[in-house]
Amino acid sequence: MINVTKTWLPSLEDYQKILGEIWDSGWVTSNGKLNQKLRQQLCDFFDTTYLQLVSSGTIGLEVAMHALDLSGEIITTPFSFVATTSAIKWIGLEPVFVDIDPNTFNIDPNKIEAVITPRTSAILATHIFGNPCQIEKIQAIADKHQLKVIYDAAPSFGVLYKNQPLISFGDIAVLSTHATKVFHTAEGGIVVSKNEAINNKISYSINFGLKGGDRGFHGLGINGKMSELHAAIGLCVFPKVKELIEKRKTLTEKYDSFLRKETTFNHQKIHPDCQYNYAYYPLVFQNEKTLIKIKNILNEHQIFPRRYFYPSLTNLNYIQKQQMPVAEDLATKILCLPLGYDLKLEQVAFISKLILNNI
Repeated sequence: MINVTKTWLPSLEDYQKILGEIWDSGWVTSNGKLNQKLRQQLCDFFDTTYLQLVSSGTIGLEVAMHALDLSGEIITTPFSFVATTSAIKWIGLEPVFVDIDPNTFNIDPNKIEAVITPRTSAILATHIFGNPCQIEKIQAIADKHQLKVIYDAAPSFGVLYKNQPLISFGDIAVLSTHATKVFHTAEGGIVVSKNEAINNKISYSINFGLKGGDRGFHGLGINGKMSELHAAIGLCVFPKVKELIEKRKTLTEKYDSFLRKETTFNHQKIHPDCQYNYAYYPLVFQNEKTLIKIKNILNEHQIFPRRYFYPSLTNLNYIQKQQMPVAEDLATKILCLPLGYDLKLEQVAFISKLILNNI
C-alpha cells in the first residue's frame, strides 16, 4: 500500500535513548530540557530568538491571533486546510475569504483591498504547499491599512524566500509539526514572531497565562505547550531533515520527467525566489470526472493519493457563504500524489504511467 505520505520515524533505539533523559529527570512537560534543546536548535536553524513550541499548528494560529489582539474580521484564503479558517472562528473572529491565484494557489493580493472594512484587523494567508505568497504585495496592503499579517506556514519547514527562512515574514508565522510534515514532532507546531514583546506574550499564553510558581498571572492563557515526549521526536527527526528534503526533490523530479510533458495537466507555479522543500506533489486535472477516474484506478492498485484541499472551505457550515470561483474550481480538480522518504523511483514511474495511460 502506498499512501499520500508516510511519517519518517527514527529507530526505536534512538528514540529510547532520548526518552531516557525524561525518565532520569522525571520532567515530561512545562518547558523541560528537551523542549529547551529543540527550541534552541530551531532558533539557530531559523536565525531567530522569537520562537515558541506549541502543541499543534492550530493552537499556534489561535495564540497568534490572541497575541496580536485581533478583533472583527480576518481576511484569509478559501483554499487551505480547514484549521486556517476554523482557528479564526474558534476564537470568535470572522473569516472573510479572498479568492486565489489559479497559478500559485495562494491568496490573490490583487483582490484583498476590495474586502477591507473598518472591522478588518489582519490578513491570515497560507503558503499553500509551502509555496511563498506574494509577500511584498501583502505587506504593502497591510501597511497601508494598518493591518497585521499572519502566515499559516504549516508545510513550509526549510523553505527559503530570497535566501531568508519563509517563516521570518509577517508579524507572526506558524508552522505545523504534525506527523505528515517534512519536519515533525508527531503532533505540534512552531510560532515565530517579530519582537520580544509578542514572543513573551505567546510564551505565557500557551501556559495558562502563568507568571510561574505562585506569582500569579500575566493574563489570559490556555494549555498549548509541547510535551517532552513530542520534543524528543523532534530531536530525532531534526538531523534528518535535509536528507528527507533531498529525497523529496529527487522524487519530484522523477514525477516531473513523466507528468510535465503532458499538457492536459496543470502544476502549481512555485515562486522563482523560493528554495522549495518539495512537501507535496499536487497535480491539477482538466475536470473532476477525470480526477475521480484516476483516483479510483490508483486505489485499485493500493495507491492512495489525497484531494488536498477538498471540498473548498466555502462549504463550511459554520461560516457565512461566500462565492470563490477559482478556489472552488481548483478544489474539484487537484490531487496530491504520494511523496515520502520510502517511496521508490520505480514506484513513482509506475504511478505516473498509470495516470498517463488512463487520462
